[in-house]
Amino acid sequence: MVSEIKIPGIIIKYEGKLPKKQLLLVGGGRQPSKAWLQEAATGRTLWCIDHGVDICHELGLVPERLLGDFDSCNSVCLQWAKENGSLIEEFDVHKDFTDTQAALKLAREKDAFCILTGALGKRFDHTYSTIFSFGKSATRGCIADEQEAICFLHDNETITISADTLPKAISLLPISEKVTGVTTKGLYWELNEEELSQIKPYAVSNVLAEKHGTNGFTIGIAEGTLAVYICRQEN
Repeated sequence: MVSEIKIPGIIIKYEGKLPKKQLLLVGGGRQPSKAWLQEAATGRTLWCIDHGVDICHELGLVPERLLGDFDSCNSVCLQWAKENGSLIEEFDVHKDFTDTQAALKLAREKDAFCILTGALGKRFDHTYSTIFSFGKSATRGCIADEQEAICFLHDNETITISADTLPKAISLLPISEKVTGVTTKGLYWELNEEELSQIKPYAVSNVLAEKHGTNGFTIGIAEGTLAVYICRQEN
């Protein structure tokens, strides 16, 4: 069977079954556009991570759950979430995990497909932590906004990604030490049962094959965890 996930501007098709529940997590990194967020939130359960509640407050999107140590979110927005019935989970500032890691763990426990936004840009260390934490968490899902998207592939998984506009770049980034059996279809530089490793991440800045004639491509792997990065809009 093929399972389909639609987010603004991108359609992701997975070979196999996905969790029925879909979560939209809004983090405290670079915020998505308000139009993108409103569309992405439609029909999904909304959770916010700390500062991510601020943009939801602006749009009147009440989160089902709000997690964090609340060292960066606006106190007015936090109070608004409480008054509107959001479930609040507050962590100590001095902890050995990030707010995003806690949210991903809970999403996994809830058996939900997780779309994380407000997670890229700003500080590199936060972005690095988020990407590796998501890939290693075994949570099914992706990171996305109107500018960039990252999908995660695990053992024996294949996905097809279609965009409404031509991607500016497509990169394959190993999350595990190595990823084997990497096969692509629809890219200019194709891979056929190749191995990618963290110590030599060369499979970057690919583009769609002109002969393919669509804005879609397919990636499959045999073993490991692979992040598929799509640049949709450059700053």
